[in-house]
Amino acid sequence: MFIEINPDNIDKRLIQQVVDELRKGEIIIFPTDTVYAVGCDVKNKKALAELAKWKGVKINKANFSVICNDLSQVSGYVKQLDRTIFRLMKNHLPGPFTFILDATNEVSKLFDASKKEIGIRIPDNKIVTAIVEQLGNPLAVTSLHDNEDEITDYFVDPAAIYERYDDEVAVIIDGGLGHLEASTIVDCTGGAPEIVRQGIGEIEF
Repeated sequence: MFIEINPDNIDKRLIQQVVDELRKGEIIIFPTDTVYAVGCDVKNKKALAELAKWKGVKINKANFSVICNDLSQVSGYVKQLDRTIFRLMKNHLPGPFTFILDATNEVSKLFDASKKEIGIRIPDNKIVTAIVEQLGNPLAVTSLHDNEDEITDYFVDPAAIYERYDDEVAVIIDGGLGHLEASTIVDCTGGAPEIVRQGIGEIEF
């Protein structure tokens, strides 16, 4: 299914269609505020296993991030944040950042593995925010890499994504052109936050 959603005028019926597929345990491809991503309902074990299989890894080895709707939803998946980290996240989210944080036992249960950390995203993208809000759960996600292009690492054109992946996922959302650069990854598990990958997001500590 190829669905075009205008981020400036979101059709709630289309969002509901996407959410219905997620609730069935399906995988979707969607835009973020950085590159296009592939993901599923984080609380659906069948879907998580399918996403891991799609990625070519076992679920207990999968290194997915979690997209949340807001900071209150984050609290179910990460240990209590100290004030400095919370303020840093509050000042930069929604935005093009992935914060690596200490995971709760809930994360280990979801991924059938002892996971000490998890990447958290709250993208500045109205489409994915509307999906997560309507679903009521975060999404487990991974960036959609273009392994066949020698110049770029990621897909930009939703039409090219559709050509490549139409028969592999339930829904592909056209939310406009994607970016060529991924999120900035900030590791907050070692006390002082540290940038481990510089992406689109500019951050000052």
